[in-house]
Amino acid sequence: MTTHADTAHVHEHHWEWSWAPLFTVAGIFFVLPMAFASFFVYDNMMFTAVFAGVGTVVLLAGIAKWVNEGLTQVPLLAGVANIGLPIFIVSEIFIFLGLFASYWLMRLGFEVWPPEGTPHIDKLLPAIMTVILVSSSITAHTAEEKLEHGNLSGFNTWWMISIVLGALFLGCTIYEWNHLIGLDFIPSTNAYSTAFFTITGFHASHVLVGLGAFIAVLLPALGGRTNKTFVTCVSVYWHFVDIVWFFVASQIYFW
Repeated sequence: MTTHADTAHVHEHHWEWSWAPLFTVAGIFFVLPMAFASFFVYDNMMFTAVFAGVGTVVLLAGIAKWVNEGLTQVPLLAGVANIGLPIFIVSEIFIFLGLFASYWLMRLGFEVWPPEGTPHIDKLLPAIMTVILVSSSITAHTAEEKLEHGNLSGFNTWWMISIVLGALFLGCTIYEWNHLIGLDFIPSTNAYSTAFFTITGFHASHVLVGLGAFIAVLLPALGGRTNKTFVTCVSVYWHFVDIVWFFVASQIYFW
């Protein structure tokens, strides 16, 4: 028989805590500003490798912890993710908008664009990257459909294909950066190079976070555990990254 005290205990609210947000933010901090500054400002490959390596591990640990909590814990407030995700997306839109506004001001303030010192940047690669990213959104949506119909095996397959496509896109970004840096085109070369590496790098960081989220969802799914809310949130985030790329490609490469 359930007593009044037992019932009160069941409905008692308590503070929730987690180290996942701290690890996620710390991982992004090490991967982006610290590794970026070590490579481009201080020209120190050892610190670049250390910060990038540690940051990646810490970032993935934070995302994995967050996903695990969502799969194993009952939230105090139901439906928070469905409310929080649009707010998060809007905040990201404003950050990208600030970067684009700065680029537009520089672009319109120069009589000759791109400025002197800018090498020829091939437009074929960003076109290929666009096809890859759009394809990854299609495969992610297909995975959602499979999960909606209870086909976990099909979900895992299409989800993994999305991860491969996302990693391929990120690899193209790294290849392009390495090629341009080899031509002595670095963030400090001119105004265009600063905007180019900042905006494409910021977008690439979102791709990296998205891949981490994809992997964190996939690992428990391979063991038979998944959560439709998490899948939807990751998928919406990935579609947002896809849409932003159209603005990045059109403004940075083709305008």
